[in-house]
Amino acid sequence: MTTPGLRERKKQQVRERISGIATMLFLERGFDEVSVAEIAEAAGVSKMTVFNYFPRKEELFFDRVPQLVEMITSAVRERDPGVAATDALREMWLGLLDARHPLAGMNDGISMFWGVVLRSTALRARVREALEEVEALIAALFAEAGVPHPEMTAALVLAAVRVRYVEAARRIMGGEPADSFRAEQRVRIVAAWGEAVAAASRG
Repeated sequence: MTTPGLRERKKQQVRERISGIATMLFLERGFDEVSVAEIAEAAGVSKMTVFNYFPRKEELFFDRVPQLVEMITSAVRERDPGVAATDALREMWLGLLDARHPLAGMNDGISMFWGVVLRSTALRARVREALEEVEALIAALFAEAGVPHPEMTAALVLAAVRVRYVEAARRIMGGEPADSFRAEQRVRIVAAWGEAVAAASRG
């Protein structure tokens, strides 16, 4: 893997600064109440610079979607010989869960994050759009890997994870500490994933 050069590291730092400041403002005041101009001023950059890094305002809040796309792609394409694409993707997701990665949705701070989303029509629409994009990506990768019924398999495994993710988010937002049911969540994801793959294999 190539180490990013100085220019790329600086660009990444600017991106993270803009995104971090935007997220802080969104959490404080709500997504719809904060303008891109305000974010640019707080980050010390121009409005055009913000849009160079984030073509849409929604991407400032969902700034980890590109990272998820990269992880999914790498998990399937760089899997070890003999490992099924569906298994590789499942292990990637479980790895995020075990590492307490924000993308796994199993941390106590998720309540504030989803509180902002639920109050914004634009963000809710972006969630639906992102799920469609991720499903299409997984289907393409499964087809490339020779998985039978790739579109069906992609739809079912993503639905399995999404349902468990939403269940966990509701519990956390209801006051349950994430660590109190992390092991349970892992078991439930494995079971749901297995059922999804089995159902898809039947066509």
